[in-house]
Amino acid sequence: MRPKLAAGLSTALGTLGRAWVLVVLAGSDELQAERDREPGLKKDYTTKLAQAINLSELRKQKQQVQEYVTQLERQLPGKAEMDALLSDINQAGIGRGLQFELFRPGQVELKDYYAVLPITLRVTGRYHDVGAFTADVANLSRIVTLHNLQLAVSREGASAGNLIMDATARTYRYLDTAELAEVRKLRAEAAKLAAASARK
Repeated sequence: MRPKLAAGLSTALGTLGRAWVLVVLAGSDELQAERDREPGLKKDYTTKLAQAINLSELRKQKQQVQEYVTQLERQLPGKAEMDALLSDINQAGIGRGLQFELFRPGQVELKDYYAVLPITLRVTGRYHDVGAFTADVANLSRIVTLHNLQLAVSREGASAGNLIMDATARTYRYLDTAELAEVRKLRAEAAKLAAASARK
């Protein structure tokens, strides 16, 4: 009976020993994996600690940026105010004694958060009046930029010797809710088409 007991006991101890080795090896692999993660976790901790230390400063900066964006948004007219802005540009030229030979609003370009209305301009007048007009446009309460400026001296008719300025004025306005939804829908459809063509 004792040899059977000894054989059974040694078999049980051998099985327990093998199981122990397997558990230790599995734990060893897990321990090594966690040790490998440690440098990355330390780096994340250091980064987050630095952010936490600067949190109040970052909040101040965020508030300043938000105030700046709000200020800029106030300078963007809505759809209803665009006619008044176009009139302001026209009045700026007339007030300086300029002759408008061309004042043609173009097609509205929808961007992510705003719309751009290009206006093709051609004005004729004295040098200083043209310069004052560009300054007046720059000082309008709404955002208007002048692009593609071309200056030439008029050689014909009553305006001979005057300056001709060809330019594109770009006015910006914010999008209303319906336009924002339309832009997002168009962007989503474009992304789907791009993804579908990339898969082919």
